[in-house]
Amino acid sequence: MKQTKNMNPGHQEIVMSGIRPTGFLHIGNYFGALKNYIKMQDEYECFFMIADLHSLTTHPDTKDLKPNVHRVVSEHIACGLDPEKVALYCQSHVPQTAELYLYLNMLAYKGELEKTPTFKDKVRLQPENVNAGLLTYPVLQAADIILHRAVAVPVGKDQEQHLEMARNFVKRFNHRYGEVFPEPQAFNFANALVKVPSLDGKGKMSKSENQLATIYLSDDDDLIRKKIKKAKTDSGPTEQNAPKPDYIENIFNLMKLVSSEEVVANFESAYRDCTIRYGDLKKQLGEDMVQFVRPIREKAEAIRQDEKYLKEVLAMGAEKAVKSAAATMKIVREVMGLNYFPEK
Repeated sequence: MKQTKNMNPGHQEIVMSGIRPTGFLHIGNYFGALKNYIKMQDEYECFFMIADLHSLTTHPDTKDLKPNVHRVVSEHIACGLDPEKVALYCQSHVPQTAELYLYLNMLAYKGELEKTPTFKDKVRLQPENVNAGLLTYPVLQAADIILHRAVAVPVGKDQEQHLEMARNFVKRFNHRYGEVFPEPQAFNFANALVKVPSLDGKGKMSKSENQLATIYLSDDDDLIRKKIKKAKTDSGPTEQNAPKPDYIENIFNLMKLVSSEEVVANFESAYRDCTIRYGDLKKQLGEDMVQFVRPIREKAEAIRQDEKYLKEVLAMGAEKAVKSAAATMKIVREVMGLNYFPEK
């Protein structure tokens, strides 16, 4: 068996991740992903993609696509991602993605694609728009990842099956044509994933659902305070050292993300001895959350006003991504026997 061709000799390990430009980024995206991306950019070769093609499977109307892409890019940069260090690019700006997607579709089977939970969920949510792109979503996702021969993919639990499918496509390709692609693995930067709870205590925060229970990076100060004020609480503990209900634990978990250790400790102590006042807890959390979100929001807003800069960022990211993708596809065509013309 041929050895996997190393197209990144002597360089950093490659990390790849993507996010759809649908909905609004929230603090769950920050603490669950972006915070780690910012750390990764100094230790890995990073490709961070805005998945605009993926969004077409559920949002075929493209009138808001450009501003949505610009918003997501500006928020990534405002959170600390450096476009000089990483490839921050738009999926549609890398034409090699579509070519590899086509080849991988020949290795994907209708039965396995129909069984994916995300496909079933989308069919349930949009029964009038069950398109081929929706069915082959995991194939395009695999193409995004292996196009850069990434070995490390930061993913949440809900994406682990897609990553497993990507490994299956890699195995099939390598078996049929030769060892080209490494098998991508889930990667959390040596840390457990942070799941940020929604303010109503039901699941985690969402980009597009349950908006009043989610703190978005674009929320203004008063809206943040208002949302936290409405967070679910009760009449308080009646016994010392009583365990917290889940919805109260959620509020404390949010506080641990944005408040000082001293503040958290004071409220923990008040809860244990039954003197806690939830109004004070929410007020403190609201102010600390405002102080955390405000600089990100203001910086993102300033970046969005500079369309020239955004174009430069996306062009720079696309150049990096296309260079990587072109090198991969040159080898792919060679091993598949699709190199009919001699190079000049």
